Amino acid sequence: MKSKTSKIILCAVVLVIAVLAVLYFTGVFNGKKANELTIIATPNPHAEILKLVEEDLAKEGFTLKLTTVTDYVAENPSTAAGDTLANFFQHIPYLQQYNETAAEKDRLIYVVPTHFEPLGLYAGTKSSLNDIAEGDKIVVPNDPTNMTRAFILLADAGLIELPEGTTLTSTVTKNDVVNPKGIEFVDVNAELAPGMREDAAFVVINGNNASLVNLNPNKDAVYYEQPGSQAAEAYVNVFAVKPENENADFVKALEKVVYTQKVYDLIVNSGFTPVFDVK
Repeated sequence: MKSKTSKIILCAVVLVIAVLAVLYFTGVFNGKKANELTIIATPNPHAEILKLVEEDLAKEGFTLKLTTVTDYVAENPSTAAGDTLANFFQHIPYLQQYNETAAEKDRLIYVVPTHFEPLGLYAGTKSSLNDIAEGDKIVVPNDPTNMTRAFILLADAGLIELPEGTTLTSTVTKNDVVNPKGIEFVDVNAELAPGMREDAAFVVINGNNASLVNLNPNKDAVYYEQPGSQAAEAYVNVFAVKPENENADFVKALEKVVYTQKVYDLIVNSGFTPVFDVK
């Protein structure tokens, strides 16, 4: 009888240990769900894309946990620290700039290229580029990358001239611009640009900040970066992950659910340009 009782107790102990092991490895003890996909993103179109494919990710075995933020400060550090598995807010040059200043252990790589967000020139107190007059103000972003990009946009629009050989990797300031129309350039933080439209003839606004005030570059901008421009080839928006996750199952799942017709259509309807073929 004792032997039989001992066997029952032993089986019960083994069963408990097995259950605890399963709970441990599925993350119950550390507050995480099995296959929880944590992503930090900016609103439109990044977070909107993820909300659109949430059910599709579930079919692939992943539960999406999305954190939406409006600045560009928290995303890369969050992913580098392991607080989120991926982020979705930036283009490739921005990620490259981050990696140049980050410690080696905090550097990230990009996966799943999705779309290009045109920089647009939007009407302020004037609605036609033909009405530009000497002394008119144009607002441009003040960070080096986007300022150069803005001046290339204005040059393509025929408003200014730039030194020969200027590219997106050049550093262009107001002092480098050939300005025959006598335009006054006002440089501000990019997120402040949409609020400057009543104070300037025209305002250069990037895609993220334009979408926050319901501006569509393809419909509302008086001029915007064209599909064949330097920027269209360089400023592709991507997901960013730690290097060891480059070929992770969740990355494969993201590519599968993002490269679909409904995501393609959402990007187009948001005023942006998809860079993938629907699979």
